This record gives sequence, structure tokens and C-alpha cells, in this order.
Amino acid sequence: MPETLLEVRELQTSFATKEGSLPAVNNVSFSVAKGETLCIVGESGCGKSVTSLSIIGLVARPGKVVGGQILLEGRNLLDMNKREIRKVRGHEVSMIFQDPLTSLNPVFTIGSQISESLRIHTGLNKTQARARSIEMLELVKIPRPDKVVNYYPHQLSGGMRQRVMIAMALSCNPKLLIADEPTTALDVTIQAQILELIAKLKADLNMGVILITHDLGVVAEMADRVIVMYAGEVVEEAGATELFDRPLHPYTIGLLGSLPQIQQQQDELYSIPGSIPDLRQLPAGCAFQARCPAATEICRLQKPALEEQAPGHRVRCFHTEGKGEIL
Repeated sequence: MPETLLEVRELQTSFATKEGSLPAVNNVSFSVAKGETLCIVGESGCGKSVTSLSIIGLVARPGKVVGGQILLEGRNLLDMNKREIRKVRGHEVSMIFQDPLTSLNPVFTIGSQISESLRIHTGLNKTQARARSIEMLELVKIPRPDKVVNYYPHQLSGGMRQRVMIAMALSCNPKLLIADEPTTALDVTIQAQILELIAKLKADLNMGVILITHDLGVVAEMADRVIVMYAGEVVEEAGATELFDRPLHPYTIGLLGSLPQIQQQQDELYSIPGSIPDLRQLPAGCAFQARCPAATEICRLQKPALEEQAPGHRVRCFHTEGKGEIL
């Protein structure tokens, strides 16, 4: 049994608004083992990115983690003060953000930005940190790393900037890597290279990886396990093969049914009707009820629990009998 690296228990993160509290993450629980890739999928606004920011303590005001536990090798990150969490962030837990151009500082060179983390967390001097920065750029397959270390972010392509972000994230040999849509806006060839690089480094370093994406093709290629989020909640969790072969929640079935099938001629692609409900005014029962073809009276009156339907396969739904076929 792989050793558990991260365990998130009933995480709650809310944003204060004029209209009231907005529960962006609502009692979310999951775990990540060493050497495992967990993919988090769902529509925009379902809470994927807020979950990742909650883990590393970067939820910006007016957002706040209001409940739960985030255990990294048994230590609750939510009990740490700002100084303690800064020692963890970038050293034991690192993150690749969605847009490298806005995540990199435009007025500092690539080398100085990688070196800063190294000097803070590893105690290397300026010369040693620069040498390590060049090594990291070489590790992520950036050509002429001794030259690129002196470049500014705007001098690199989108794919090269994303590689720089990976180099920064891995420079201190983290135990957990969080990648938030790491291939967004990259062409297909570069996407494949970035994903291959993450997979190789994960294997080499035995890291745990949380990969946040809406691309189910990426999930199929990268994931060991998958959690599906909707309206701030986990609605299904399963091994990747199990989820694709036997999805049980109507939302998951809808997501997979939206994928174009090469072997089938389709006049029109399927799409899930409606949109995510206002998180400030969630319905009393199931959050997906208004969009669900299987909804009944109980779905409108009671909130379903996240229950195990098969070993390692949890679903938040009253109607899982006979499910498992994609639309």
C-alpha cells in the first residue's frame, strides 16, 4: 500500500460577499500517496483551483479557509503560522500556476527568480543557487540554459515559460507538486511535452502530484485516481480506469458523454444543460438536481452523502443503480 503523503479532511473555504458567504469549497476530502497522480476535474467555478490554493495557504482575501484539516505527512498545515507555512511552500509543496506570464515577475531574470527560492529554502549562496538554476533549466529540457538563465520572462515562448515554472517548482525537490491547468493555451505538441516531463519527474522523485484540469484527455493519460468536483463538492472519486469504464454520477456521465467519439458520426455534440448554481443560494437537496436527467423528489429534498459504491469508488448520488454507461 503506497504511503499517504497528503490528506485533506472536510476542507471548507468561503468568500465573504455583500450578498453573504460563498462556499467555494464545501467539506472536500481526499488523499494523495507518494508517487501518485490525483486529477481534479470539473467545470470552471467548481472549486478546483480554490482547493489547491487552500492547500498551500494562498487563498486571497476576502477568501478564507474556515474549516477542516490539511495533513502533510501528519502535520496540519492549517495550524501553522505564516512563517511556518512559508517554509513548507516551495520546499515541501510546490505549485505550477495556470498562467506563467502572470506568475513570473517581469522585472527579474529567470535565474534570479529560481535562485530566490533556492537561497530561502536550501541555504545555497548566490553562486551555488545560480549553478543549481542552470541545472534545473537543463532538467526541464530548455536549450542553452546557461543563456536562458539571464533572460526575462517576455523573451521566452509560452511553452518555455511553463518549463521555467516547472523548474522553479521542482528546484527544492518537493514532496508534493500541484499543477493547475499546466497546459492551458499551449499547442498540442507542447502540451504533450509538458505532461511527459511532469510524469518523468514524478517517477524520478517519487513525488505526489495533484493535477487540476478540465481536459479529460489529459486525465486519461496522467491520472492514477480522479475526483470530480461540482459546486464546491466532490461528487465522485475513483481510480482513473474505473471512472472512465464505469462512471456513476450523472455529472461525470455527462462530462464523459460530451467528449467527441472518433468511431461515431455525430451531428451535434452532447452538452450538459443549464449551468452551475449560485453558490450563495444552493438548493436544499442535491446541487446538480436542476441539470440532472435522473433527478427525483428525494434529490430536491435531501442532500446525498458521498458514499462508497465499490472499493475505492465513492459517489454523491441517490440513483447509482444501473449507471455506468456514458450517454
